[in-house]
Amino acid sequence: MSRTLWTDDAGIVRTIDQTVLPFERRELTLRTLDDCIRAIRDMQVRGAPLIGAVGAWGLALALAADASDASLRRAFERLAAARPTAVNLRWALERVRARVADAGPARRAALARAEAGRICDEDVACNVRIGELGAGLLHELAGRGAQRTGTGRAGSGPAVLNLLTHCNAGRIATVDHGTALAPVYRLHATGVPVHVWVDETRPRNQGAALTAWELAERGVAHTVIADNAGGLLMMQGRVDAVIVGCDRVAANGDVANKVGTYLKALAARDNGVPFYVACPVSTIDAGAPDGGSIPIEERAARELTHLSGALDDGSRVSVRIVPEGSAVANPAFDITPARLVTALLTERGVFEASVAGVRAALTEGAP
Repeated sequence: MSRTLWTDDAGIVRTIDQTVLPFERRELTLRTLDDCIRAIRDMQVRGAPLIGAVGAWGLALALAADASDASLRRAFERLAAARPTAVNLRWALERVRARVADAGPARRAALARAEAGRICDEDVACNVRIGELGAGLLHELAGRGAQRTGTGRAGSGPAVLNLLTHCNAGRIATVDHGTALAPVYRLHATGVPVHVWVDETRPRNQGAALTAWELAERGVAHTVIADNAGGLLMMQGRVDAVIVGCDRVAANGDVANKVGTYLKALAARDNGVPFYVACPVSTIDAGAPDGGSIPIEERAARELTHLSGALDDGSRVSVRIVPEGSAVANPAFDITPARLVTALLTERGVFEASVAGVRAALTEGAP
């Protein structure tokens, strides 16, 4: 099963527990509303598109247990509160709620289940299209500048496209294929030499743990780097483009993504490196006028005070790295201003990060 979220032969919803990757691949069974809330809240599933899909299934499972108006309202509110920044969650919940609102209780569970399935299928198709469009956009960069090896240094071999990404916007952040990594997989599959600089992405290390795991699984050349190394690599001419995913795009083109994204965008602008944001149209929040109106989730201090990993014998441990008593702030996201974004890469095309560009993305090719 290549999908990150699927139903088995018995119709039970299953996903991958991302909190134990890359050391173990463990399947997670989602049987109830509480299972879905826990998976979203505890980041067993993460990535805006996948969170939205799991939220849709959570509403369907809640209605299977109790299809009353009160149950629908409670389940919607509880799921929406599980992660506040990623707009796909509320978008998916609103789709399911609208689908069942006028139906009688006897039909609601089946309608919700079908809608959740459609959201998953649409996500896969959306990401395939992002991969196609992004591959074309990025391939144009491959032949520019000096010949570079997979580590970005001058060499005599074929030109390698060197990309830098932050956090994880690959297939396990979506139902399949990914957003920012979808073009990478497309280029790799068509034989284009591509190498990815992978930010470790503190806290939680989604780059070192998840993106590196994904790329290794697909055989894509990559190098894990400290979060603060990207600026130097850009200054040295070893990055052709930065491509990231996002959790929400405001109406003016400002982008909310994993904390640290803003710093990469600043370094990219200073060094003339294109900075692309791969975002399904579902991540655009027309009701948020700018980045300042996007809620920033503050997560638990332990994510900063402790590091989790595996010892050489394979046993997993968590160790404290911050002195007892030190104050800790842990904002999970930051805002990258639209002026620093070269383009928004969506399933409907490539658009300018601006009021006009966002409006065009929402209307062009819309059903």
